[in-house]
Amino acid sequence: IQIARCFEATRRRWSRLEQDGRRAREQLARAEAERAALEVKLKHARNQVEVEMKKRHRAEAELEKQERKLQLVFESLMREPGLLSREQCCVLSTLAGRRFGEVLAPGRRSSAVDESCQSLLSHSGISYDRTEDDVVRS
Repeated sequence: IQIARCFEATRRRWSRLEQDGRRAREQLARAEAERAALEVKLKHARNQVEVEMKKRHRAEAELEKQERKLQLVFESLMREPGLLSREQCCVLSTLAGRRFGEVLAPGRRSSAVDESCQSLLSHSGISYDRTEDDVVRS
């Protein structure tokens, strides 16, 4: 009778452990599915950041190109004495002092973009390969 009781206790314990194992495998499967979904989201987010960074760099290059053209036109207008009236020259000089000096600063970026997005868009803060390797190895 004692041996039968021991067998029964062992059987119950084994049954509980099997149920615990099943629950753990189900939890693991859910966690792996969630991880895979998050990896897909991360990949899409990285791609979007890369696309936006390329757009930003193209836009900044175009802006610098247009600013340089504007500066050359302004300088050309200011060098031609008979082309503009005295009043027009004064207006351009005033604009040059206020607006063009800020706009035409070479290599300048929009401070609003730099302040709000620099940490998000900076290449130095993102390492695609290393992060992906760590995720795959985990």
